Amino acid sequence: MVLTKLKNKTQNFVGGLALKLYKFKIKPNHLTISGLLLSCFSAICYYNWKLSVILSILAPTLLLLSGFLDLLDGVLARVSGELSPLGGFLDSMADRYADSIILTGIILGGLCNQFSGLLALIGSVMVSYSRARAEVEGVKMETVGFAERPERILILAFSSFASIIWPNFINLAIMFLALITHLTVIQRVFHVFEELSGV
Repeated sequence: MVLTKLKNKTQNFVGGLALKLYKFKIKPNHLTISGLLLSCFSAICYYNWKLSVILSILAPTLLLLSGFLDLLDGVLARVSGELSPLGGFLDSMADRYADSIILTGIILGGLCNQFSGLLALIGSVMVSYSRARAEVEGVKMETVGFAERPERILILAFSSFASIIWPNFINLAIMFLALITHLTVIQRVFHVFEELSGV
């Protein structure tokens, strides 16, 4: 009940903000590119995390902002009537680049075990790809699996804030992401087999 109310309030807020942006002639693609740029800046902060506490605060903050813009661009596209295959394609491509850039910054910054980091990176890409490929075949994937992009961003951002106090926390979060992303892919593979086996 509480989560439902919170979700409804969030959707109302985002919808209202999208309408205001639409009045100022801001396009969904503007938000998509802005979100990708924020992800790049976040990755730079993760890479230089150990140089300054300010950078360790900026990294997850920029990550959350980029995730919010990713949510907002889709809502803006709907309220403005500007949903298009091209916009969806650009949004999907930007999301994949953003995920990869962020995790690369964390790995190269020495904030996690490299093997776990690479597994998390591969898993994140495959979660998205498995959904896209399944939906080409007409199989809906929206509710299949836990490790969707918003959940991954929240896990990574909040573990990053916790790592300011407990330095190894982000490493544990990356290990967790490596696990749940691949479990989600496996879950989706079984779901597709169930849906298409009778075709």
